[in-house]
Amino acid sequence: MKKYQFGEVMIGKEELQQRVIELGAEISRDYKGETILAVCVLKGAVLFMSDLIREINVDTKIDFMAVSSYGASTSSTGVVRILKDLDSNIEGENLLIVEDIIDSGLTLKYLKDYLLARNPKSIKICTLLDKPERRAADVKADYIGFEVDNKFIVGYGLDYNQMYRNLPYISYLEEVTKE
Repeated sequence: MKKYQFGEVMIGKEELQQRVIELGAEISRDYKGETILAVCVLKGAVLFMSDLIREINVDTKIDFMAVSSYGASTSSTGVVRILKDLDSNIEGENLLIVEDIIDSGLTLKYLKDYLLARNPKSIKICTLLDKPERRAADVKADYIGFEVDNKFIVGYGLDYNQMYRNLPYISYLEEVTKE
């Protein structure tokens, strides 16, 4: 079994809070006079979305989806499973998919195509973290919190095997090498 240890803090609590405020302002400007349906991709994006929607100053509804492509691993399996679908009818809605991190992009590409088939008015993507170095699918976020290096990120909603979501900052795990 692999063992991991924490790396340094990559993005601190205050920096996260400031960027969420900025993203909320950008989204509010872009959707002025409109209503948004913010779709939280569970479980990783729940903390980010909770903070983000409080900074959006237009009418905002919320819904949740749970998708999986990782399991208890540090890399995507490439197979996307929908564990929880939306409760809302999204036809004619302005969807804002709120994601924790875009890594390979395979999950988000699948999700966007899946939702497009339901005829929303628009779909935009807001991600806390973007890891473009790992991109395998042609998917881009409209709103990006931070670009990060190719590390296994944890904290502020992101996990390893369901742990570390509660950290108020962004860090990473690195494999411990045996000597």
